[in-house]
Amino acid sequence: MNTKIYCDIAEIDIIKKFNKKKIVKGFTTNPSLMRKAGAKNYEVYSKEILKITKKKPVSLEVFADTHKDMKKQAIKISNWGKNVYVKVPIVNSKGIFMGKIIKELNNQNIKINVTAIYNSKQVERVLKLINKKTKVVLSLFAGRAGDVGKDPIPEFKKSILMSKKFKNVEILWASVREPYNYLQAKQLGCHIITIPPSIIKKIEKFGKTFNELTLETVKGFLIDSKKSKFNI
Repeated sequence: MNTKIYCDIAEIDIIKKFNKKKIVKGFTTNPSLMRKAGAKNYEVYSKEILKITKKKPVSLEVFADTHKDMKKQAIKISNWGKNVYVKVPIVNSKGIFMGKIIKELNNQNIKINVTAIYNSKQVERVLKLINKKTKVVLSLFAGRAGDVGKDPIPEFKKSILMSKKFKNVEILWASVREPYNYLQAKQLGCHIITIPPSIIKKIEKFGKTFNELTLETVKGFLIDSKKSKFNI
């Protein structure tokens, strides 16, 4: 499976750098990343990102919490560029399933990225609502599930199996914790994995042997012991 790597970032300078990498096929953002990057005006900042990425898909998230406002934002965001995927949460802050907005946007041929998904039941609910033409990305948060002791792998397997009936649906591995997650995503058959820049850099260095890793580790211990002037 040729799992596409997207870069999960909102900082303009880093996007410029990673947009030049062949390994990076797209970008994902969220309100938290936007805030961290120092964005003051959401629309202006998003359009700056789109000027850089041009043809590569970019997920830009709504931040409204009601159906009316969410739809208004989603339609506006979708018009910012042909490469835009509107990111919509599976539920709002009150836990209400956003199926109505997902279905409406999908019926209007707006590309969406349904985010904050954690299990295959949520995926199943979305698949029951969408058509088989308009592109849909379903983002399952593997790392955050693992952080609380949940195994995300079975959920991915079920979700990927269900999605095979839809040529327009892609399953995305979100909340990466380590470079090995990329290999896991490939083995499972995930269409996309979104990864922070620091981990993409490590993936680019894949290929070291176990012997090389052992030697590198031991040398690191030795160097640190000398720097600390340890003596027994």
